[in-house]
Amino acid sequence: MRLFIASPVRVDDYPALMADFSAILEGKWVEEENLHLTWIFLGTQNSPEPIIKKMRALPPLQEAYPLTGLGTFDHPPRILFARSHERILYDRAREFRKRGFDLTRFTPHVTLCRIKKIRNYKRFKELKKDYEEKILGEIVPEIALYESVLTKERAYYKKIESVTK
Repeated sequence: MRLFIASPVRVDDYPALMADFSAILEGKWVEEENLHLTWIFLGTQNSPEPIIKKMRALPPLQEAYPLTGLGTFDHPPRILFARSHERILYDRAREFRKRGFDLTRFTPHVTLCRIKKIRNYKRFKELKKDYEEKILGEIVPEIALYESVLTKERAYYKKIESVTK
């Protein structure tokens, strides 16, 4: 089983966001129902039970955290992502570490699009800047263990267990 721990995300108007960028980039947008903030990718595991046991010791998220602004990874940009309150999320990541999870490469973000090509880089930067202060949605106050099922068409995420308040 390919497993990861994440918090689901709601984007207020995801189709409008995709439409804004569709004229200036080519890429693979994450399906709206698959949007999430990954806390840790666990990879292939024989059983979810040891992970569930550690997860149950995690304190739940107390509130929804807003998604504010956009960012990119790599140069040239290959990933377009939504940001959140990084300080709060890094503080939450410490709770995972206390329970034995390895978050050494944790960078709080919600992947929106895997960019193949930017047609107009200047306009891309301007549009990204236009989104800098916008509240795009929220991270749902839930921490869940998911199984990632990959098919030729797409990825499906099956929730196995969750921690909520």
